[in-house]
Amino acid sequence: MSLLVDSHCHLDFPDFSEDLDGVVTRANAAGIGLMLTIGTKLHAFPGVRAVAERFGNIYCSVGVHPHEAENDWGYAAETLVAETQHPKVVAIGETGLDYYYDHSPRDLQQKSFRAHCDAARRTGLPIIVHTRDADDDTINLLESELVQGPFTGVIHCFTGTRRLAEACLAMGFYISISGIITFKSAADLKQTVADAVPLDKLLVETDSPYLAPIPHRGKRNEPAFTRKTAECVAGLKGVSVEALAEATTDNFFRLFSKVPRAALLERAA
Repeated sequence: MSLLVDSHCHLDFPDFSEDLDGVVTRANAAGIGLMLTIGTKLHAFPGVRAVAERFGNIYCSVGVHPHEAENDWGYAAETLVAETQHPKVVAIGETGLDYYYDHSPRDLQQKSFRAHCDAARRTGLPIIVHTRDADDDTINLLESELVQGPFTGVIHCFTGTRRLAEACLAMGFYISISGIITFKSAADLKQTVADAVPLDKLLVETDSPYLAPIPHRGKRNEPAFTRKTAECVAGLKGVSVEALAEATTDNFFRLFSKVPRAALLERAA
């Protein structure tokens, strides 16, 4: 079985508290050889890190979701940088802009986003970007931050326009696809992935416990379901699932270069 990576999940969330061991066991059985569990709140980060410490093939990121940007965390890159000294912390985020819900004021979302960009520059770790209904500001902010110094990252759970995809790809970013790609309503997204996102810039994810792919839609999502998303993306790209798995796994290790490849290979043995 070809090994896949779930590049974005939230295994510290209460949805998994009762059966996390079973979730990880099912993921391994489904050929999900590695998982990246994502930080969304600084005060909750110890729980994120604890999940990564508990399992050999799980790593984590540290960050503040745009929904949480209004919380007074100081907006200092140093706060994030300090946490990256841990060997299991391999990325910054998730961060970004969410103008759909506007749970935090937009100026504070932008301030938080810029602090994460600064942390990514300082550490050399990739940034994980959430963007919804904020294409122009996301592009402009990233472009302006890259002028200050290089960093790289991924647009996670991509559901944006082709213009957003092309702009982010031009900046060297990767594009990560969630179970939304399997939905009947995702025709535009499918076209963008098929035509505009090269295979060497693709990742796959669950964003679990949210966004379970068909045929699991409406249920709790979990990393084992990454394969359903991969199957859909492989069809759109005209390649086998094995080729898609090989490409997205290689892409993951190229982007998240702090993760030792042996973390995956041990599971393949």
